[in-house]
Amino acid sequence: MFGYPLMAGNPQPYSDKILWVVASPRDGMPLRVTGHPLGAAAPVVTSIWPADSSPGEIYPSEIVVPSPGCWQFTLSWNGHADTVDLWYVRHR
Repeated sequence: MFGYPLMAGNPQPYSDKILWVVASPRDGMPLRVTGHPLGAAAPVVTSIWPADSSPGEIYPSEIVVPSPGCWQFTLSWNGHADTVDLWYVRHR
């Protein structure tokens, strides 16, 4: 993460930048990110990031979530998938 803490909403002039690093080869395939509050099916945020960054298997992104709390993200790329939980605070 390029900033701490991650902030829910649309904090200006800041943004929540995350550098996703994958362990399996991306072979030019995009990263698909889907997130929702932990333990809830909605709301859902989604984004797709192209495999156009280097060095290595990285995807820089900005993820905006509408509400604070723990968010669970499912990441998928080139036939692989993983999940990660991230904590977001209320923007002041």
